[in-house]
Amino acid sequence: MSEEELKQSRRLKLKFNLEDLRKMKGHGTELVTVYLPPDRQISDVRQLLQNEHGQAANIKSKGTKKNVQGAIESALSTLNNYKTPGDRGIAIFVGAIIIGNNKTRMINITIDDPPEEIQSVRYRCDSTFELDQLEEMLIEKASYGLFVIDRSESCYGLASGKKIHVQEYLPSQVPSKHGRGGQSAQRFERLIEEAAHNFFKKSAERACNYWLPLIKDMKGIIIGGPGATKDYVVNGNYFHHEIQKKIVATRFDVGYSNESGLRELVENAGSVMEEIELDAERKMVDKFLIEVIKPYPKAAYGEKFVRDALNQGAVETLLLSENLRKQIVNLECKQCSHQWFATINLTDLLPKCANCNSGDDDIIEKNSISLVDELSELASRASGKTVLISTDTEEGATLYSGFGGIAAILRYPMS
Repeated sequence: MSEEELKQSRRLKLKFNLEDLRKMKGHGTELVTVYLPPDRQISDVRQLLQNEHGQAANIKSKGTKKNVQGAIESALSTLNNYKTPGDRGIAIFVGAIIIGNNKTRMINITIDDPPEEIQSVRYRCDSTFELDQLEEMLIEKASYGLFVIDRSESCYGLASGKKIHVQEYLPSQVPSKHGRGGQSAQRFERLIEEAAHNFFKKSAERACNYWLPLIKDMKGIIIGGPGATKDYVVNGNYFHHEIQKKIVATRFDVGYSNESGLRELVENAGSVMEEIELDAERKMVDKFLIEVIKPYPKAAYGEKFVRDALNQGAVETLLLSENLRKQIVNLECKQCSHQWFATINLTDLLPKCANCNSGDDDIIEKNSISLVDELSELASRASGKTVLISTDTEEGATLYSGFGGIAAILRYPMS
């Protein structure tokens, strides 16, 4: 798997974790968040947590004190599994979350392979988890080229995530209309059109020279302006042929052709950017659906059949619905020492022991992994690609409702 594919896989796992973590609430300030960047020692954070454990002994509420100290002890136990923070750091989220009917469940979610480096040490104890450092890692880095133009000025740049980069503003030297008549009018009109042509050519060439080295990471180029000039420039083949292929069909009217125009362009084109993202998902699901109806399909769906295909190394692309939220949990009963695995949602009550029927405080959650993480890991081992499919399109909704949210495009048909 390439480094870019690995990063996308890490982003996918992080997205699922954050969606779950955002929903979790605790009674009072009982949820513990710990961030450890790659340039700090495990021992430093262990010492910090030990100090906080001692401070928690002063909490007046017995229930809160028990839960906070239990969360800190769980975080310390997690740190004992690591010798170093790794290349990008570790984030630990642990505490007793509310799961309904005034009941709580102790959870421990550890993110030890984030897509980017954690920036600073952080410890916080609150009623919710602190997610800011990880949220920033999910800002979409794929970019869109931006270009606004009219006869008096032009501006171009790049939109990436929530940031707009203005590369260059170009005022034109195109003369305005004049009042002369006769042959002078025709001559001046030719000069004006020649100056406009040169300005359009210069603006497009400058923008193309900037975009071409970045074109692999660009999802589209969005054109705007206050008048008809934008359409004339696009239709007049002023852009490099590779850039021309990336220009989106819809062009936008904006009030200016300067930096303000670029910002207005991004505001107006938000729906188009989202549609480009969704279109790639539609094509992927359509490819799967076409395979499914063939006599010997290179496709599989449902957890059991996809898991079999993954174990055989037959999966080329794993398709997982963003609504898939199951966890595979390793459980142990304190009463009879029975161990088993269960597939449940993070906010579900832990199941009773099938051996002695014990429940609640007698059931220990030894470890867990999300179904998405497990299947993605299996795909990664076999050099397969994992794609997260939203339910914002008809195709994405069909994948979830009709195929259980788990499907795969295979390298070869399986009997």
